[in-house]
Amino acid sequence: MGAWFEIKDHFQENRLFQERIIVALVLSAFLVLGVLARLIYLQVYAHEHFTMLSHGNRVDIRPLLPRRGLIYDRNGVLLAENIPSFSLEVVPERVGNLDSTLAALQELIPLRDEAMADFRRRLKKKGTFEKVPLALHLSEEAVARFAVNRHRFPGVSVEARLIRYYPQKELFAHVVGYVGRINEAELQRLDPVNYRGSRYLGKTGVEKAYEAILHGSVGFEQVEVNAQGRVIQILRRMPPVPGHDLYLSLDSRLQAVAIDALGEYNGAVVALDPKTGDVLAMVSRPGFDPNVFVTGLSDKSFAALRDSPDRPLYDRALRGLYPPGSTLKPFMALAGLEWGLARTDKVTYCPGWYKLPGHSRRYRCWRRRGHGSVDLAKAVAESCDVYFYDLAVALGIDRIYAYLGRFGFGRKVQIDIPGERAGLLPSRDWKRQVHQLPWFPGETVITGIGQGFIQATPLQLATIVAVLAEQGVKRAPGVVYASRAPGAEKITLRPTRAAELVSINKAKYWEQVEAAMVEAVHGERGTARRISKDLSFQIAGKTGTAQVFSVKENERYTEAEVPMKLRDHALFIAYAPVADPVIAVAVVVENGGHGGSVAAPIGRRLIDVYLDS
Repeated sequence: MGAWFEIKDHFQENRLFQERIIVALVLSAFLVLGVLARLIYLQVYAHEHFTMLSHGNRVDIRPLLPRRGLIYDRNGVLLAENIPSFSLEVVPERVGNLDSTLAALQELIPLRDEAMADFRRRLKKKGTFEKVPLALHLSEEAVARFAVNRHRFPGVSVEARLIRYYPQKELFAHVVGYVGRINEAELQRLDPVNYRGSRYLGKTGVEKAYEAILHGSVGFEQVEVNAQGRVIQILRRMPPVPGHDLYLSLDSRLQAVAIDALGEYNGAVVALDPKTGDVLAMVSRPGFDPNVFVTGLSDKSFAALRDSPDRPLYDRALRGLYPPGSTLKPFMALAGLEWGLARTDKVTYCPGWYKLPGHSRRYRCWRRRGHGSVDLAKAVAESCDVYFYDLAVALGIDRIYAYLGRFGFGRKVQIDIPGERAGLLPSRDWKRQVHQLPWFPGETVITGIGQGFIQATPLQLATIVAVLAEQGVKRAPGVVYASRAPGAEKITLRPTRAAELVSINKAKYWEQVEAAMVEAVHGERGTARRISKDLSFQIAGKTGTAQVFSVKENERYTEAEVPMKLRDHALFIAYAPVADPVIAVAVVVENGGHGGSVAAPIGRRLIDVYLDS
């Protein structure tokens, strides 16, 4: 059998080989061109971007917190300032073993369990590259102890920061308010740029209302750091802009006098300048030390404040609701004059009780033997209940509601700090909506003496009596009267508050009611006569007593037999001097008993101190 021979085509093989080489060279050329194009892009077009990324491994951008604006009273007394404080802070990504580091720190610097729990919570909300505070308000001893051992704790540092401090403590706690740590809900609505690195936010009072101008604007610095995170040099810096300083219309001396005058009683005192609406004093007792809220307080301590039967966290001046009692009578007298149902020469007989026509129930006067024949001036000065029972029935609840609403009863006074309540001015519609019941005639009777459903805050009473002082000019009260921008030498006054006019038919009605209120203080039988001793000027005032519980028709109220918490509230409203009023006051003393003996002397002390100054 013949053998097979393979015949090779060397020319064809050589040609195929050359083609493959050409294809490989073309592909290589394209790859080289692609690499060159990428190099050109990275080195030329994207140079700045990747330079920044590379610097990011050794450059850190840190926020610079602005100095929070200071708060002063009208005389330049400091009410809120910033003091230095040291805090222990951790950057998680720079810590090798977080748990062992925390355990070692615990041995070095004793940390409360609550502080550790707070740290764990904050750790979940922040990035691993951000500083998370572990302990605040470190003592000098703790700072020194850590400094000696700092080499053992990479990623942990002691930072010096400014924290808020309130030198007057409880004296201005409710009105100035306080700052506290920013919570998660607040974080969602805040500007993430301007609040980067910020830990505190105004929570109540002036601190909350004026947060935008007190906070300032955050700055930043670009720093070069080493592998341990220590700053080598500052590359770029944009300084923060401090917040504005605020000046309040409040007077520290009046505040202190009001607190002292209340003594052991709980209550509220508000004083205004009736010509401007500036709040001169606004006290709620008991108070609290706002400093404990700045760095945080334990759950146990907060529970003690929250659950205290005296309710120190409750702002009675702004939110406390009290029946106005007989302090309502001057306004009822004005309503009667307006509607022609009361005249200065019209007399009503007071036997010590009042009965609605066709009813047997007797509504008692506070003076059980009665006042006898009383006109409008005597009814206000001696606070005759029967006179105002009769006037209220003649007016009817619809006219009472309409008229008192013009002065501001049942409405917020629109003060420039948050939290105020509107009080309650009852009407037929209100009762039908809330209680699903009709309005009863007896409810009109007791409304005439400021009892029943009607309620007002001490701030409302002060604002409303200021309307009497200015004969119908009503201004919204305010506590901030000026501010000062960072670096400015002069202060900027806040805009003048708009005024409303409460018009009446005849101007003489103002004078007639004012004369009756002057008689209440300076008359022989006026309910506030005991404060008129040694007065060199005239005060127009009205006392009030507000029941805490109802007394049955044939029962007697004997104060000595009633528990303290169930005794009547004592009230007093006034303005002075009558010739040219510069101060209007409202005093509410919880369970104080009698407005003339307890609340009126407090009002007199405030007026004396303010006029003497």
